Amino acid sequence: MTSAPPGGTITIAGKTVSRLGFGTMRLTGPGIWGDPDDRHTALSVLRQAVHTHGISHIDTADAYGPHTVEHLIHDALYPYPEHVLIATKVGFQRPAPSQWKPLGDPFYLRACVEASLRRLKMERLELCYLHRFDPEVARDDQIAVLHSLQDEGKIGHIGLSKVTPLDMRYVLRHGDRPVAAVQNALNQTDRDDDAVVQLCATLNIPYVAYRPLNAGALAQTHGPRAPLHWLLAQGQHIAPIPATSQPRHLAEIVSAVQYSPG
Repeated sequence: MTSAPPGGTITIAGKTVSRLGFGTMRLTGPGIWGDPDDRHTALSVLRQAVHTHGISHIDTADAYGPHTVEHLIHDALYPYPEHVLIATKVGFQRPAPSQWKPLGDPFYLRACVEASLRRLKMERLELCYLHRFDPEVARDDQIAVLHSLQDEGKIGHIGLSKVTPLDMRYVLRHGDRPVAAVQNALNQTDRDDDAVVQLCATLNIPYVAYRPLNAGALAQTHGPRAPLHWLLAQGQHIAPIPATSQPRHLAEIVSAVQYSPG
């Protein structure tokens, strides 16, 4: 295991974790659908992320597969180390490979949370994101069911994904619960999220940056170091979650941030 958390540390959902997290979306078949071609390698990448490289923030979703990656996380890491935060997301339907449809029906969201608990073999999802707001369902209803699940002890902290400043202010204004984290796309190509980045900084909300390498495009020429350091420099509340399915690529990513200030 590495001597220091890669990228330094950050507190998310009440837990101090490595600022560099690991996004698990690529641990499936093509189109983020079905099982990976090499299940052994997928399990190995998860174990190496935690036990070799010291990553303690693992990000997933029930939609990855769907359900595939939550099963992989259980098989690779259970029983989960106390210092590791496993965050998942609910609120998407997957009709077919590469197809994603928001579904915020409260009964569906409740069923998703309870199914994730079973797949991950957890009593509580420490951090559960609403993967997307469903525009066809009242936002209050989508948040209310997550609050109910939180009251029941099935969710510890609630996060929001792919949100605007208006979404955030609406949730904060109409609810009495904090937003534990925001997860949006941010990288050197997709830079147009300054308003959410700044709002999160003002409110002391961790900003979890997905697609930090723009699906690998930003690392093709000179590697991952420059784009990841650019992200980390945007604020101490930024926590990138690069995704990969290959042990070699994972090692390169960790090495790129190993000496970044925490």
